[in-house]
Amino acid sequence: MNDYNSRRTFLKQTGILSVSSMLPLSVLPMDYKYKMGLQLFTIRDAMAKDPIGSLKYARELGYEDGEIYGYDGKNDTYYGIKSQEFKKQLVDFDFTISSGHYDFSSLFNEPMDHLKRYVDQCIKGSKTLDSKYITWPWLAPEFRTIENFKILADKLNTIGERVSKAGLQFAYHNHDFEFTDHNGEQGYDIILKNTEPSLVKLQMDMYWVEHSSNKNIHELITENPGRYVMWHIKDMDKVTRDYSEMGNGSIDYKTLLSSVNMEDLQYYYIEQGGNFADNSMQSITDSAVYFKKHLQRFL
Repeated sequence: MNDYNSRRTFLKQTGILSVSSMLPLSVLPMDYKYKMGLQLFTIRDAMAKDPIGSLKYARELGYEDGEIYGYDGKNDTYYGIKSQEFKKQLVDFDFTISSGHYDFSSLFNEPMDHLKRYVDQCIKGSKTLDSKYITWPWLAPEFRTIENFKILADKLNTIGERVSKAGLQFAYHNHDFEFTDHNGEQGYDIILKNTEPSLVKLQMDMYWVEHSSNKNIHELITENPGRYVMWHIKDMDKVTRDYSEMGNGSIDYKTLLSSVNMEDLQYYYIEQGGNFADNSMQSITDSAVYFKKHLQRFL
């Protein structure tokens, strides 16, 4: 799907076509400190079919910035598109990519030179896209032991130093498993204590902190000044505690965003990993409408 008509057909099939006609005047673009970001994994099904058309649609909704995933370092491609060509197309509709999630976990047990080679590939792709951050997003289940979290912290420091020398910044993204208790120890505590704050920044997934951490968002930010430079903002289903569209869930973001310390924040991304009320494209539409009307004023 690369031409105009095929994009219209694709978007029509999602049940959405004319975005601007759906948005009330109160949620149309205004001047805010932060760009409204989207974690593109939210719409991974749409991105697999038509990445450029999907991003143009997100841009029309008001998302100005994205966090990318799925980089092919060997071929220097994003979604099958060479990084330079992908960047050109992003510029055409004024969409930026400030961070990327890269597949470091699959190299966890590989020799360090293999990991460094992949880091260098990620640096190349990130620089082409003018991204500021390279982010470690995930640790596979088979590696989630206390000893491996200590190994992970060393790897994070090594990557952070390499990325920093290249003029970019590096961050770690949490899920729930870091907060699992291992006989009085948590993986997240090991990451916090054993990584160098100047080399390894943190991307807070607010949903997972609310879901699984014994510390709240305010406590983590207060106790770790200078580290939480990015946030993932997503809501929690009131019954199942699964993901939910913004405004449909149980997290009181109005209170949270009006009171949380934003001194270190550089970017945020709205995300929904699944459990869509209808489909992913409708979900980012619903979340955008709610967010712009009720929450964006705080950011």
